[in-house]
This record gives sequence, C-alpha cells and structure tokens, in this order.
Amino acid sequence: MTTPAPTALPLTQGARRVVTFATLGFTLMFAVWVMFAIVGLPIRKELGLTDAQFTLLTAIPVLTGSLLRLPAGIWADRYGGKTIFLGNLLITAAFALALSFASGYNLLLALALGVGLAGVSFAVGNAWIAQWVPTARQGLALGTFGAGNAGASITKLAAPALITLVPAGLLIPGGWHFVPFVFAILLVLCAAATARLTPPDAVQHSERTLADWLQPLARAQVWRFGLYYVVFFGAYVAYSLFLPKYYVDHYGIPLAQAGLLTALFIFPASLLRPLGGYLSDRFGPRAVTVASFGIMLVGLLPLMRELPVTPFMLLTTVVGVGMGVGKASTYTLVARWNPGQMGVVGGLVGLLGGLGGFFLPLIFAALKPSVGAQTAFIVLFALTLGAGVVFVANMLRLKVLGRNPTLATPA
Repeated sequence: MTTPAPTALPLTQGARRVVTFATLGFTLMFAVWVMFAIVGLPIRKELGLTDAQFTLLTAIPVLTGSLLRLPAGIWADRYGGKTIFLGNLLITAAFALALSFASGYNLLLALALGVGLAGVSFAVGNAWIAQWVPTARQGLALGTFGAGNAGASITKLAAPALITLVPAGLLIPGGWHFVPFVFAILLVLCAAATARLTPPDAVQHSERTLADWLQPLARAQVWRFGLYYVVFFGAYVAYSLFLPKYYVDHYGIPLAQAGLLTALFIFPASLLRPLGGYLSDRFGPRAVTVASFGIMLVGLLPLMRELPVTPFMLLTTVVGVGMGVGKASTYTLVARWNPGQMGVVGGLVGLLGGLGGFFLPLIFAALKPSVGAQTAFIVLFALTLGAGVVFVANMLRLKVLGRNPTLATPA
C-alpha cells in the first residue's frame, strides 16, 4: 500500500479560506446540478412527459457538467482557480434565473444544458485547492471539498417544500419555477462572498503549450482512475437522479418522503468524503479504495432482488458509505500521482465520472424492460466488481514493481 503521508505544516489562512469557500460554492452548485431529479417530477406531470423524456431532462445537465470539466480544469491551472470558480458561479446563476421563467420541453432541455455548468465547479475547485494545499495534506482537503456532493440533499429536502411554498401566478415565479429562482439568488450571493473573502490568485506565467498540459492524458493509469470514479461518483450522480423516481413509482411514496429517503443515501455518499480523505492520508489511498469497492459490493448484492422499503433504504445507505469514502481515496490517488497537474488530470477523471452519471440512467432505462425493476443495481454490481478487479490487479502490479507516488509539494 502507499506509504502514509508525513506530518505536514499547518495550512495557511489563505489555504483554509480557499478550502472553505470552494466547499460552500461546490455544495450549492451540486444542489443546482441535480435539481431536475426533483423539479423534473412536477414538470413530467405538467407536460405529460414519457419516461424517456424525463430521463433525458434529468441527465442533460450531467452531460454539460461532465464534458466541460477537462477544459475548465486546464483553465483553472492556467488562469487561477478563483477566477474561473467565480465565473462558473455567475454564469450558472444566469441560466438558473432563465430557467425559472421558462416553459416548454425543448426550451427546458436547452436551459438544462446551461444549468449543467454547475457540475464544472468540481474540476475548478479541485485545481484551486491544489494550488494552495500541499500534496501531503490534499487527501483531507479534497475530501472536505468533495463533501459538497451533499448539496444533492439540499435539493432532495428543500426543493419539494419550495415547490409548494410560492403558488404560480405571483410576481415571482411559483411552483417548480421557484426552485431555480432561489438557487440563482444564492449563487450570486455565494460569488460575492467568495470574491470578497478569499485571497487573489497567484498563478505564475507558464510557457507550457496545450500539448504539454494534455500530456498526462496519454497514461493508461489516468483513464483507470476515471473508471474507478465512474463507480464512486458517476453511479452516485445516477442514483441521486434515479432513486426519487424509484421510490415514487416502485413503492408509491409521496415526493417529499422520496426526497428524504434519497437523502439518506446522499448523506454518507457525500459527508464521508472528508473521512475517506483522512483515512487515505493516514493509511494510504490504495487500501481505502479496496475497502470501498468491498463495501459497495456487500450493499449491492442483496439489492439485485425485490426488497421491502426499509431494508432497501438501509442497503442503499451502505452503498453510499462505500461511494463516499471511495470518491475521496480516488482523488487522493490522483493528487499524489499527478502533483502540479490536478486541473488537467482531475478534470479528465471528473469528466469520465460525470459521463458515468449521464449514461448510467439511460442504460438503466434501456435495460429495464428486459432485465427488470432491479436493473440499476444489477448493472452497478457488475460495474463495481469489474472495476474492483482492475484496481486490485494494478495495485499488485505496482507493488511488485515497487512504484509509489511522490508526496513532494508541487512548485
């Protein structure tokens, strides 16, 4: 396993503020990124959408937020994490505001692409933090930032109440329209606080060409990291979108309660990322990643058959535990093997993981008629098992070769 990180100096005040405001911003952006999982249900009823139309609407933001992670990560490395993060907040706010006044399926799809820019914040935030936090301390720092995935629970818990809070027809948009309206205001306030309270970027001019920036992407190891992140993050996004509808359609549970039960999956899958980062710093990310694969497989195995709602909820929580810890350990591996290149490598890994979040719900819907109601869990079990085998095989190969990442702080 990877040698535990040596004791590092305390973080500077500037670094602490970067981690704090990057995490706050990412939490809010993630809530925006997955809001169609909740607001899409009243939209489905209002517009009479088919299952395919509903699935596409919920998945479209994930596509945008995934495909643009790589270029956004490169921009953050080149021009500064704070600069790109602020731009990301404000542009997403503009699309959320437009969405709050929109109607019609085609227009909603177009604006969903813009709202999906919220997902880009992950790659930008990772690069921003890596510019301020020493490599040996990045496990906990990146894990804390990644806990912003809990923003999905904000949507699941708050959005059903917001939908009923303001009736349609008032001066401000009501019904489901009120949700993106509130998010747009919060994004602008978050941008103002971040601009005021975090230190300015201190990016040094670089003579590196685009080919130099993209050079790490030629390594097979980087793409394997992307595979692991599909399991830990892509499937997390897919299940965050899939579970509310599953609870409503399969168990006949009201939307507000379905959001609450989904949040029970989201909490460990998000809030345990700091723990996963700490454990990775303490014991090495390889061992923690293996354990995460094992926990997910234990939870998924019984989910491949019909279950009453209580054991179903408990087992999805177990799966969430594995995802939360595994997301952090994977990005600790990325940071340790690629010091100084977190924007481009982390951007690609995040891109691949996000694409998993886009394609998995579509795969679930396509295979459901032939495989059955438990398709989502059967598919993820097979994917987790395959990725786990790839990880262990390469871990043993690197151990035999005596290869370990450097823990030196990037210049």
